Amino acid sequence: MSKRLAVLPAPGPLEAYAQAFDELFSKRNQRALFRRYLEGLLLPSERNKTLTGLANTEPVTGSVHPEAQKLQWFLSESSWDPGLVNERRLALLQENPTTAATAKGVLIIDETGDRKWGTKTAHVGRQYLGSIGKVDSGVVSVHSLWADEQLYYPVEFEPYTPKHWFEKGERDLKFRSKPKIALALVKNAVKARIPFRAVVADSFYGETYDFRDSLQREQIPYVLALYPSHSWWHFEGEIGSVTDIARSAAWQEHKPGEWLKFRRHFREGHEETWWLLEGEAGPYGVDKAQRLVIATTDPATLPELSTWYLVSNLPAPHSAPVEESIEAADLAEVVRLYGLRVWVEQSYKQVKQHLGWAEYQVRKDSAMRRHWQLVCSAFSFCWWALAQSGEDVAARLDQSQQPAPADTPTDMTSQTVGKKTTARTRTLSWPEALRKVRAWLEPYLMLKRYWLAWSKKPPPRQLQQLFDWLFAGKPIYLYVW
Repeated sequence: MSKRLAVLPAPGPLEAYAQAFDELFSKRNQRALFRRYLEGLLLPSERNKTLTGLANTEPVTGSVHPEAQKLQWFLSESSWDPGLVNERRLALLQENPTTAATAKGVLIIDETGDRKWGTKTAHVGRQYLGSIGKVDSGVVSVHSLWADEQLYYPVEFEPYTPKHWFEKGERDLKFRSKPKIALALVKNAVKARIPFRAVVADSFYGETYDFRDSLQREQIPYVLALYPSHSWWHFEGEIGSVTDIARSAAWQEHKPGEWLKFRRHFREGHEETWWLLEGEAGPYGVDKAQRLVIATTDPATLPELSTWYLVSNLPAPHSAPVEESIEAADLAEVVRLYGLRVWVEQSYKQVKQHLGWAEYQVRKDSAMRRHWQLVCSAFSFCWWALAQSGEDVAARLDQSQQPAPADTPTDMTSQTVGKKTTARTRTLSWPEALRKVRAWLEPYLMLKRYWLAWSKKPPPRQLQQLFDWLFAGKPIYLYVW
């Protein structure tokens, strides 16, 4: 077998990261374009992460430039498998204890909707898009993410295809609803042996009984949200909704009754007092009642923005377990698990804007999946580079040896309900990891482009020394006072 030809290396630790994927690309130009694509995604967002932006060509008219056409071919016509790239990406994260998934984390199910016009792009259609908060033409994808109080990263994704793409609509055997896609993602994570404490999702999935029932049959623990209006069959005069349960528990400031006081400490330093209540929710009688946990800042008024109605199959500590394979969890643990979704939902949306998740200029399903997979690879590289540098490893390992905190992930300091909180080690931060990467990647690539655009001669000695410093992955301070 002939020796593979070398490609122009990427700067810093990005080259070592890319080399871990080289065997998945059968051609030299694929290996080279994999590096160039990641470089472009990781650069700051002064330009959109479109093909012309990644190739550093002029917008619109630059789409016919050879460099932009190479990236177009890399997404649309090349032969590499994004599924194998995803498996390798997750394997790299699991190899290092700083980024490896643990049983204290959760598997979050979420979805992303991005505006796309026209009718030819795969999976496009008029549907609700969370990114703009209304119904419009766009593409929606369902995601599974792993997260704990320290870090988070995507596990897998799958685009949702609206019913009008199928001849028989929703009755077509090939049509899959979002809950069915989500269930498949959960099963894939279990099959891949990614550990997690519970599956966590918002009220759209919590209100889908088939989704909850499937998780229960598979003996997969979950903590799902419910709408405040969630109700079930009941006789007149009986409690039949989650808000009825909350209203029936009398609460006064000095006589909380069944409500338990809960102190939350947020990352930015402020604290809030929350209240917890446990009960049973339907949907169809006592035999199928499920554990309900209500968390709110004000039991008297139940404010919409700060009240959670959670349903879970995690048994209470002193109750008979529904399934022996599902470990019991107290109220604080249930709230902590769901709080991880709230933290990740806000952070992950901002992250995708940095890396150009929705800025692809392709129409084919395979090309879209490849772009998304490359975005996931660029996202994970920031965690990987942080772990390889050895920074904050002690903090991550120290966290893994301590009991899971009872508070939500927006708080990294609390212990359990009713106990005094204690200080903990500082958390890892993906924005910080991204800035550390850009501290050497951005000046190297941009200065290199500026010099080549200005002169074909070799750079002067001082500039070459700077290039060598940055190419080795050594950062410089990018902010001018």
